[in-house]
Amino acid sequence: MPDRETVSRREFLIGASALAAVAGDGESLAGGTARSDASLLELSAVEAVALMSRGDLSAEHYAGALLARAAAEKALNAFITLDPERVLEAARAADLRRSRGAATGLLHGLPVPVKDSLNTAEYPTTAGTPALRGFRPAADAPLVAALRGAGAIVMGKTNLHELSYGWTSNNLAYGAVRNPYDRTRIPGGSSGGTAVAIAAHMAPLGVAEDTEGSIRVPAALCGVVGFRPTTGRYSTVGAVPISPLFDQAGPHARSVADIGLFDAAVTGDRRPLVTGALHGVRLAVNRSYFFGGLDPLVERVTNEALSRLREAGVELVDVELPRLAELIDLITYEVQNHDVRIELARYLTTYGAPVNFDELIAQASQDIRAVFASSVLPGGRDFVPEASYHAAVEVHLPALRREFAAAFARSGAAAFVFPATMVTAPPIGVEDELTIAGRQVPFDVAIARNIAPGSTTGLPGLVLPAGLATDGLPVALEFDGPHGADRALLGLGSALEKVLGRIPAPPG
Repeated sequence: MPDRETVSRREFLIGASALAAVAGDGESLAGGTARSDASLLELSAVEAVALMSRGDLSAEHYAGALLARAAAEKALNAFITLDPERVLEAARAADLRRSRGAATGLLHGLPVPVKDSLNTAEYPTTAGTPALRGFRPAADAPLVAALRGAGAIVMGKTNLHELSYGWTSNNLAYGAVRNPYDRTRIPGGSSGGTAVAIAAHMAPLGVAEDTEGSIRVPAALCGVVGFRPTTGRYSTVGAVPISPLFDQAGPHARSVADIGLFDAAVTGDRRPLVTGALHGVRLAVNRSYFFGGLDPLVERVTNEALSRLREAGVELVDVELPRLAELIDLITYEVQNHDVRIELARYLTTYGAPVNFDELIAQASQDIRAVFASSVLPGGRDFVPEASYHAAVEVHLPALRREFAAAFARSGAAAFVFPATMVTAPPIGVEDELTIAGRQVPFDVAIARNIAPGSTTGLPGLVLPAGLATDGLPVALEFDGPHGADRALLGLGSALEKVLGRIPAPPG
């Protein structure tokens, strides 16, 4: 089958034709109601897999519906590579296996978009950068292999911020990803394409990746559920790296149940999520760090959401983290800007990439070259000396972990709660400063201040939509739990989700 590096009109027509061919095949949803395109697109991953596993919905039919949706929303630029023929072929194979009585996996027949920073044998892994256009690793990353082993189908590779080094997904090499709630706005990054695919109902579940917010920022700005597990819970082998201390793959979905399904498929932990009553549940609030300087639109939706949680019986507990801002300044950028030049070079060698590190950066887009020149490469203004790096890793990072562990122990809180970002989605191209209530705020502060502590500390973090602001853009809350409390956090998230409610789907 020929290589596919971009989404062509002809390829989309193949998917649309496949959908048309099966639309009148007489299949029905559970309960005997006639199936429509709209009803298929509304299915959660849990629902779709259940229908396909029972034979009430063919995987081919379902894949055709999702591919047709992706074709209709091509302007959002969610995918770098999408091969409808390959997806439909895999769906037919899934139907054949089920019809022959083979056991179905947890993700049987489910098309899953994968961020284009995880290795896939069937598709190029570009990391959104020109030098890796067409680069094909020999094997799937272990996480991708685990999804396939559970019956999933890789639904192409999603667009991202180049080399995952930013929060906008305004990719100068492959085009900007557009927020489905307002196409002039960013979806967040770096996993913008996956979040957009899920928000725009091209699929119910997708793979993202997070070093400092790259799962959670797009989830927040696109109004979907995002989960960054405890660092190390999922394999990041075969993923284009920034830092092994912070890198972590994870899912985007439209429900916590689908996040739980992903977690079970990847880890093998099939225990049901424990969703108890919220009465008496304690959530920690640190107002001095997470709540200061919010855009009034975000502040209003946040306060309304917290009020709903209180009414449901949640107890909000004020908790101090006196050194939080200081420690984040000493750790987060120091570690990433130091490690990326080492880890990225190692990745290129390990997987047989056609370029070395210097060649990769030389061919990168102008914005990425500028960031690397100033912050990553020797001689740059913010180059990280070895002494600063070792202090960050050996002194300051352990201190930060102790600070959070002590706060959880003191408060008895199940999680910290805070607005994921200080603002709703900014316009595409605005990347230096944002105006918040008449003040000029650095872009990275407005977008990344609140998400940095969780990933730096290695805590599991769950982002849930909290509502739409008056500008029509999503606002989200993040819930960071104690280290290793992933399944407990997802169970809590199931209860929180019911109180916070679903936000309206994007227009179109």
